[in-house]
Amino acid sequence: MKQPAIIVPEGCKEVLLHACCAPCSSAIVEWMVGHDVRPTIFYYNPNIFPREEYEIRKEESKRHAESLGIQWIDGDYDHEDWRQGVCGLEGEPERGRRCEQCFTLRLIETAKKAKELDIQYFATTLASSRWKSLEQIERAGLKAQETVSGTQFWAQNWRKGGLQERRNQLLKEYGFYNQLYCGCEFSHLKL
Repeated sequence: MKQPAIIVPEGCKEVLLHACCAPCSSAIVEWMVGHDVRPTIFYYNPNIFPREEYEIRKEESKRHAESLGIQWIDGDYDHEDWRQGVCGLEGEPERGRRCEQCFTLRLIETAKKAKELDIQYFATTLASSRWKSLEQIERAGLKAQETVSGTQFWAQNWRKGGLQERRNQLLKEYGFYNQLYCGCEFSHLKL
């Protein structure tokens, strides 16, 4: 028998979903709601540069959540703190050590927020992007789980189960702003 592309962890009825942007979260949120998992969206992306780009993505994410009646939480934007967190890795290529460190920083904050909200499970929309390494995302999520006791990372390839195609449909339906780079100045410089 063929396994479903997406498997809900046993007992998971609620999840804190780290969202990088509205396009990437749209199909995932729709899937979760359709499978009796209540997502709370956590928008924590201090990597995004410049600030204007961050604000555009933030407002799109918020608009999407509000249209669905889903709780949306704004993480703090501290780009300088993020820069310190990836210091020394600026010259790394995309999918290099800088990206994994960036994922780790963001997912540790997500795990901390999940614990604060008493939500056991957390996941990330980063695993929906074909431009990201799923192995790096999983390692970062498991590191966050280790760092913040009482939390559990839902490691999932969100590209499966038709979600990539559905993402593209929802992008058009909602008229989302769709960025052309991951967000940090180092990826932007490589365009």
